Amino acid sequence: MKRIFTLSLILCALATASFAQKNIGLDNWFNHETNAKTGKIFHYTWDDQENSGFSQLDDLFVKRGAKLNTIATAPNSKSMKGIDVYIIVDPDTTKENPNPNYIQANDIKFLKKWVSKGGVLLLMGNDGPNCEFTHFNQLASEFGFYMQHSTLNPVINRDWDMAAETKFTDHPLFAGVTKVYLKEVAPIVLSKDAKPVLKDEATNSVIIAEANYGKGYVLMVSDPWLYNEYIDHAYLPQSFENLKAANNLVDLLLKKAKK
Repeated sequence: MKRIFTLSLILCALATASFAQKNIGLDNWFNHETNAKTGKIFHYTWDDQENSGFSQLDDLFVKRGAKLNTIATAPNSKSMKGIDVYIIVDPDTTKENPNPNYIQANDIKFLKKWVSKGGVLLLMGNDGPNCEFTHFNQLASEFGFYMQHSTLNPVINRDWDMAAETKFTDHPLFAGVTKVYLKEVAPIVLSKDAKPVLKDEATNSVIIAEANYGKGYVLMVSDPWLYNEYIDHAYLPQSFENLKAANNLVDLLLKKAKK
């Protein structure tokens, strides 16, 4: 009986650990834009419910029991305490923020160490005119990614299929997905141990890539991609499955995260 009780405790502990709450940190230091009309921080934030926000992606994490955090300072041992997944999206240019917080050497040093210990890092860029490339690439290149300053998949007059991607590798990000929308993305050049996850059909350029780094994992998407405007069908035709890909992305990040 004692052995059975002990075994039950062990199984219970394992089950609890496997469903332990994950802490998701969304950067608001490198991406820190202020709405000129409202004076509020917006653009790729959890609480931005307009087309520019991540509130719908927020919902997908919350439904899986994750706790959402906004990292409003540079990443360091204090601001990143307890964070399992860290997301950096579209670092500011001077056009977006007159005093941008560029990624610095100390930030890169910290994040390399953090990932190597088991952290999960999602990097989401943007196309040439809309993203700060120099400092962002200094971080990304440490994991084998380098975004080129050009634009793929431009869309004219809402010809949605100009930004359609339908040829997927056998990867959990695209499980059950037949078509996604990825507009105005930058090509990614790979090095080190980085591997392609998605290549643009027209140019064969890598637009999503991944790398294992130490005990951790890094995924890079060359676009903010799954913000409110294009996560579901408010604008997108029904044939696009960005929402399904978003669910897959959340599952992938949570699975990669270790407690």
